[in-house]
Order: sequence, then structure tokens, then C-alpha cells
Amino acid sequence: MTSDARLRLTPGAGIPDRRGRTGLDATGRDLSRNPDVRVHDVEVTSDGWHVLRRTTFDYRRRDGAWSTLQRETYDRGDGATILLYDEHRDTVLLTRQFRFPAYVNEHPDGMLIETAAGLLDGDDTETAIRREVAEELGVDVGTVTPVFAAYMSPGSVTERVHFYAAPYSRADCTGEGGGLREEGEDIEVVELPRHDALAMITDGRIVDGKTIMLLQWWELQRRAAGPPLSSRE
Repeated sequence: MTSDARLRLTPGAGIPDRRGRTGLDATGRDLSRNPDVRVHDVEVTSDGWHVLRRTTFDYRRRDGAWSTLQRETYDRGDGATILLYDEHRDTVLLTRQFRFPAYVNEHPDGMLIETAAGLLDGDDTETAIRREVAEELGVDVGTVTPVFAAYMSPGSVTERVHFYAAPYSRADCTGEGGGLREEGEDIEVVELPRHDALAMITDGRIVDGKTIMLLQWWELQRRAAGPPLSSRE
């Protein structure tokens, strides 16, 4: 079978996959921003809820020699996450939920403590994070501050996560949170003193990368600003 015939018969490429998508093999074919990279072929190797691709490309090394490489990339779209903090009570608002990939890779019970997060699903980053905060934490969040964006696993996952931070108070907690039952979510809302959350990074009770990054970012911001006025009196 020729490559063209194979593409015509591949779900997600020439024919619709289970979500009605076609053309998933086109991603990356026209990339030209880097003259040291020449893409030859893109294959859809899995067309589940998200997309796994195998790309064949030429790469010019620093010594000028060209080599042909293959890389698999998992495309689940971009996401957003946020740290909610209460400066007056010195607390943070987090989630706890079951994560099977962590469970299967030696985490004791798969129950991870995390900042609220989710995929953009076609929304802009701020709209997406406000949606996730309402669904997961039951909070009607006010002003949000963009912190940074980061590729969390650039060796294999295309996702770029947009990080935010925002203050909250008990008055902002207008719902129960818990996530969307119809999407299989069962999320516990966890409020922790800042010092306890930082200690949980050290002793391994918080092992989620995005959560560690935001907690440490917040601590650096606090140290740079100095102690609050109430503690100086």
C-alpha cells in the first residue's frame, strides 16, 4: 500500500476518527521557522481523545551534519493553571484528585494535591482558568495575574501551560466545586496554610510540577516584597 493510500484509510487523517476529525496528520508538516529542521512525514499513531503523532524529520547538527530522526508527540492542547492565595490568612486553595498515570508510576495512592487547572478547549487562557476555578474550587475569582507560560514535558508532550495567580477570600467561595461529574471528575477542595504547603513539597506530599512551580513562585514574590505591615509593628 502506498503512503497516500495509507493516509486515505487512516482514522483522523483521510477518514474521520471517532470524534469526526480529519487532517490530524497535517500538524507540523509545514513548519519552516527553523532552517535546521526539515519535516518529511507525520503519522497519526493514536486517535483517542487526544492525538499521538510520529514525525520523521531531518535535523542539522551543530557540526553541520544532517541526521534523520523520529519523534512521537502527544497533543492534548494547551492548558492553564492558577494559584489562589489568601494573604490575610496566609493560606492557599488547592485540589486533591486521583491521577492514574501517577498511580501506575509508583505514587502510593494516585491522589495528588494540585493547583486548579484544565485545558483551554478553544477558550482564551483567562476565560479557561476562570471556568476551571469555578468548576473545581467553586470560587468566583476576581482579578487574575498572568505569571508565565511553560512547556511541562517538551520531550514528548506539546502542551504549553499558562500560569496564573489570584487572591481569594472566603466570600469568593460561592459554589461547592468538585469538578464535573459527567467528565469523571471527583475533586476535593483543599485549603492549606502556606507554610504547610511548602513543607509538603519538601516531604513529598506535593509532587505535582505545576503546583510546586506556583507555590515556589509565590514564596519568592513574598520574600522580595518583604514581610506584611502587620508583622512589622
